[in-house]
Order: sequence, then C-alpha cells, then structure tokens
Amino acid sequence: MTDLVEVRRGAFYDSVSLMQVSKAVREAPGVSAALVAMATDLNTDLLAGMGFAMDETVGPNDLLVAIRGEDKAATEAGRYALRAALEELVAAGTSAGGLGDAPPPRTVGAAVARTGANLALISVPGANAFVEAMDAVTSGVSVVLFSDNVTVEQEIALKDAAVAAGVLVMGPDCGTAVVSGVALGFANLVRAGSFGLVAASGTGAQQVMCLLDAAGVGMSHCLGVGGRDLSAAVGGRSTRQALAALAADASTESVVVVSKPPDAGVLAGLQEYAATLGKPVHWATLGHGRPDLTAVVEAALATSTGGADGTVGIPVWPRWLADAPGQLVDGSLRGLFCGGTLADEAMVIAGERLGPVWSNVPLSPVFALPPDLRGPSHLVIDFGDDALTRGRPHPMIDPSLRLERIAVEGADPGCGVLLLDLVLGFGSHPDPAGELAAAIGSARAKAAEGGRALPVVVTLLGVEKDPQGLSACARTLHAVGASVFVSNAQATRHALSLLAGASAQEGTSHG
Repeated sequence: MTDLVEVRRGAFYDSVSLMQVSKAVREAPGVSAALVAMATDLNTDLLAGMGFAMDETVGPNDLLVAIRGEDKAATEAGRYALRAALEELVAAGTSAGGLGDAPPPRTVGAAVARTGANLALISVPGANAFVEAMDAVTSGVSVVLFSDNVTVEQEIALKDAAVAAGVLVMGPDCGTAVVSGVALGFANLVRAGSFGLVAASGTGAQQVMCLLDAAGVGMSHCLGVGGRDLSAAVGGRSTRQALAALAADASTESVVVVSKPPDAGVLAGLQEYAATLGKPVHWATLGHGRPDLTAVVEAALATSTGGADGTVGIPVWPRWLADAPGQLVDGSLRGLFCGGTLADEAMVIAGERLGPVWSNVPLSPVFALPPDLRGPSHLVIDFGDDALTRGRPHPMIDPSLRLERIAVEGADPGCGVLLLDLVLGFGSHPDPAGELAAAIGSARAKAAEGGRALPVVVTLLGVEKDPQGLSACARTLHAVGASVFVSNAQATRHALSLLAGASAQEGTSHG
C-alpha cells in the first residue's frame, strides 16, 4: 500500500462540498481509503484513526488530503480525481458567485454590508459556527445554520439575539430549508403553493412536502428551525418566530409544523400561540398517541382549498407492491434509515405492535443499541445520526455504511423484513436507487441461499421533478423485489403486515 498525505494551507472549502470530493477520490481506481477535509480536531483524529501519519501542525483553515492506494499509480489516480473534483467545485462556485477563491470581504458581516444580502447560509465546523452565525445575526440577516455540534447554550444565545434583531435562525443542524422556492441543504423540487412548513426535522419536512406535491398541492416556504428547537431547553424560540413569519406571508394559507417527539410543555405553549395567528396550523409532531406524518397531511388536505381547481382530495398515495399476497415470514423487523425523523416515525408505529424496538436513537434510553449496533430483536438504525456521520458524509450522500449493513442482514437468519428509506432531491446521491437496488438484490439472493424469503420495503421520498426522478427510482427498486411506498407510515405498516409475529391489521386513513 502507498499513502499520500498533503496539507494545503488556507485552502478553505465548505464541509458538504468536501464530502462529495472525498467520495470522488475514493472511487478512483486502486484507491482503498481517502479523506479530503478541513483540518479540524475531529478530522485530524479521524486521519490518525485511519492510520495516516501527519507530522505538520495544522489548523481548521487548512485542507487535509490523505489517499491510500494499492501502489503509487493508484495514489496518483486519486490525486488526479482530487484535482478534477476541486476544479469542478471551483468552476461551479464561480459561475454561481459562491465557491472558489474567496475575494474580500473576509467576514460574514462585511459580506452582508457589501452585498445587501438578507440571508446567510453557514456551513463550517461546529466549533466555528457560533461565531459566524452570530456575526450574521448582529449584521441583521437571517441564518440557515447547516452546521451541527453547536452547543445548546450557543443555540439559545443565537436565537435570543435573533429575536432582538428581528431575524430568524434556522438551525443549528438545519438540513432542509426552502425559502421563496430556493432549496437550501437537502430538499425536493416540489411545486409552489399555499402550504408553509415549520420544520424541526429534515427528512420529516421532506416527507410532508413530497406528500403535498403528490396530492397536487404546493408549498410556499419550508423554514427549518433545528432538531432541538422544540426541546424543553430551547423552548421553541425559532418555531414561534417562523410561525409568525408564515402567518404574515400572503402566499401562505395553511401551516404544518413538523417535529420529532417534542417536549409536551413546549408543544402546548406553541399550540396556544398558533391559535392567535389567524391561519390554520396542523401539528405533525411525532410521538405515542399522536398521528403519523401521512395522517396529518391527509387531515390538512381535507380542510384545504389549495388545489388547481380550488379543491383538494386525499389521494391514493403511490406504491409499487412486490410481495406475494398473504406471504408471512418469521424473524425480526430490521429498519435501516438515512432519515432520523423517518426512523422515529417507524419506531413509534412499530412499537405499538411489536413492543420494544432497539435503536441507536431510541424512543426510550432503555432500548439503546450498543456501539456495534446489534440488538436482541426488532431494531431501527438511523445512519444519519451525528455519531455515525462524524468525519464522513451523510448516508444520503455516501450510503456505504448502510449498504454494508444490508449485506449483514441478508445473511442473518433472524432478519425477517428489511425496512429502508431512500431520499431523493438536491444534495442527495445522484443515483441512489441503483446502488440500493444492487444491495437489496444481493441480500435477497443471500437469504434465498439459506432457504429464507427476505421481503424488503422501501420508503421512497421524492417527486418526479427531482434530479433522480421518483418513478424511475421506484421501478429500479421494484425490479429487484422491493415494495416501494411514498408514505413512510404506509411502508412501515406494510412491513409489519409481513411479519408472522405482528398484527396484520392495517390502518385506514394511515395505511
């Protein structure tokens, strides 16, 4: 093996772009490992953990390049892939007026003053994110804070400063936002319309916007507020502001609030406040005893007049079934998700029928999986959780960890049904269905060798106008024997109906 390690001083690129660059380098012929990242403490630790040696002193504004190949020719192939990926990145950024060599000014506040911008997107290492976001807020602009690893105390300080300045902080860890039709982070190319979203959730927001699109109804804005906003500590600070902003927006007629399980007191206070705003607000806030995301969308559609002809009906949500009628299998439910909110929703629904569901993001800490992510029975894993994305791309960009686990489940006789998600849209993998279909086909073949049937159910989150194409991806997955649903709640209930040990009763409005 041949290693190549370089430090490029002062060559700053945002972390999301470097995830794609690292993936391009890893795919070069003969390259077995690669890391292209800013030299934060986390990334230098990751470099050491990968077995690369580096003697130089580096800082968070330096670019780390580490390539391991089977020989010198392979590392040179990796270097060539790196150069091509960076050149493409700079060219795209230059044409958009974004990436590339950063001209003066050198601070967010100075850039705001020069350009007259009213929104800043912050995507830097978490240790630096607070300073940059506060600079934007005190300069009088709203912030989409894509960065994670911002402390709760910093989040509260940012949001209090935003209230004082009359601007909005979306985040931290805001993976999805759409403002006036402009997608920021992971998002789908949905039609414009009258529904506004307030989202303390990324894939949850994408599920709602895609269902609205499937119903022929559009969206005005999606204001992400960060996954902790409805916690007791943060108290719904940004959610309250976002609700007020959408209430004042002429293009928004109805609002849907989307969240992982919220703090009950915070939710009650927000519902009381929302009742004063004069616009209908629907609460897609997951938890035991609360409706699932699909049910909330259906309820919102039933009272909406936002369709092209002035009326909206509840559609039959698209599905592509592949299971033999009446087929039941023994074993456990194994849910392997990229979307944290989709994983939570699946656990809430499955837990009502199966009892305890083990997870790395459990609904109760009693059922937390150990570090090896192996559990005694039914389990749901969120591969997008922060602990699994440190130093590596999100699984919506690089699905390799999940693909490896799909192979493990295919060989495990205890696996009864595989429940997966696949998220399309801006920011996601350009051909996610192809790689996932190959993994599903291999897992089902491995199970068949052991005399087992392995049903696979997939939530496909997207719309036809997404770059990857909803129907094309559905056909690719269906061709290898997967049943495909656009509703995560329906997908979960269908997976449960295939397990011999679970109740086969289907919901009506939910299923």
